[in-house]
Amino acid sequence: MLLDGTPLLGNRTGIGRYTASLSEELASMSDVDTRAVAFTLRGWRRLRTVLPHGVRARGMPVAARLLRKAWLRSSFPPVELFAGPTDVVHGTNFVLPSAARAAGVLTIHDLAFLDAPGELPPSDRELPELVRRGAAKADVVCTPTAAVADAVAERLGIDRGKVEVTPLGVDAGWFTGRPPSDTVRERLGLPGRYVLFAGAAGPRKGLDWLVKAHGLNPDLPTLVFAGPGGFPRGERLHHIGYLSDLDLQRVVAGAAALVLPSRDEGFGLPVLESMACDVPVVCTDVPALREVSGGLARLVPYGDVEGLAAALAEAVEEPKAASASATRRAHAASFTWRRCAAATVSAYRRAVELH
Repeated sequence: MLLDGTPLLGNRTGIGRYTASLSEELASMSDVDTRAVAFTLRGWRRLRTVLPHGVRARGMPVAARLLRKAWLRSSFPPVELFAGPTDVVHGTNFVLPSAARAAGVLTIHDLAFLDAPGELPPSDRELPELVRRGAAKADVVCTPTAAVADAVAERLGIDRGKVEVTPLGVDAGWFTGRPPSDTVRERLGLPGRYVLFAGAAGPRKGLDWLVKAHGLNPDLPTLVFAGPGGFPRGERLHHIGYLSDLDLQRVVAGAAALVLPSRDEGFGLPVLESMACDVPVVCTDVPALREVSGGLARLVPYGDVEGLAAALAEAVEEPKAASASATRRAHAASFTWRRCAAATVSAYRRAVELH
């Protein structure tokens, strides 16, 4: 089996963490021979340094931009030309690599590229057509939630029966997360109490809405942004940048509440990670977040400024209750990377049978 390991290069946000955790689980399975390929002209050799032990690296030393243009017009070059023969090729990041003989599995994380194509960077302007072609050509399509599976089938015009739901997982370390020490707080400039947004900045993340809602209530703790990108600036707003996994766990565990105000999400991993740390969650009332939160988060209609402000005020003052804590943690614990990998391997086997 050959998976696209390109998301492992550079700072890892949602898709990078998904690819890393999936590859680690696959590497531990004795009946799965896993290899990874990076589609990049420079730096593909670094893939060898970030893969789990036992996963071999292959490179396709061609600029991803040129590969995408070629795959829009034809099936050349096939991935086997660089990576060798394989039974299955897994596109982990929206794009299904062209293959000569291998079965194809494609993961589509969300449909933001269809909802707001104007927000795509110039390098991704061809992404909607690439995803459409990949979804049609793939033997099996994977999505992180049933909500995305239904939307993919409807909006990309494919049979719902060929879409498999492979929910993401929560790393064990989140369940033992502890608030940051005084040393870490000083290093990151963290206030004593804070509301946290964790993730990459972007137009669909609803940050303008969040800042307006936060500004309505001067009694709310400082709003902290953890992640890469350009975040809003202002009074009682603090950006601490991209964090290591350990620092992120500490910062989440120390939050008075986590907020995920996205216009849309495919899964919303910070919701479960916060629950694992027993941190109250406020998020947008959209299908994937309703599904993942399991009725244990405060849901607010997108754009409802007063509603978000009220939900944040309730969350940060939520009294500690052992029953609520146990319920949140148990819900988060039901999502594991082993389960994700097992469902993905099932998709691989089905793809081979259908191919």
